[in-house]
Amino acid sequence: MKFHLRHGAQGNDGMRRGQRLFALLILVLCLPGAGSARAESLTWNIRSDHPNAVSLEFYSEDGNTSWPGAGDVYVLDDNEDHAFPLQCRLGERICYGAWVRGDETQFWGVGVNGSQFCESCCYQCDGGETPLIVITE
Repeated sequence: MKFHLRHGAQGNDGMRRGQRLFALLILVLCLPGAGSARAESLTWNIRSDHPNAVSLEFYSEDGNTSWPGAGDVYVLDDNEDHAFPLQCRLGERICYGAWVRGDETQFWGVGVNGSQFCESCCYQCDGGETPLIVITE
């Protein structure tokens, strides 16, 4: 069996065809919805006007993800506006839970570990941001 390597116009056509197929593959992989779960973000804008320090955590409604994660919480203790950009899956619903540090009975949103119901405390991951949420006494 002999194999021939062709040079010239026909060889270049094959090479160009391969390049076009590769470019098409890259284009298809980059199209929206090509992957099963496209990465997106949601920025939460939150301020605490409470006189005590407040713990804050975000929870995915799917129950598998929390931010900042690993058992950590964000601490609000300065009456300043804070932006929390979260990486999430497009369409994922994320809720906030906040509570007075040391007193989990005083809570806002879905509370500690996302254990309370609060429909107005959840937003969809869509590349946008929330309005300013102010935690008060």
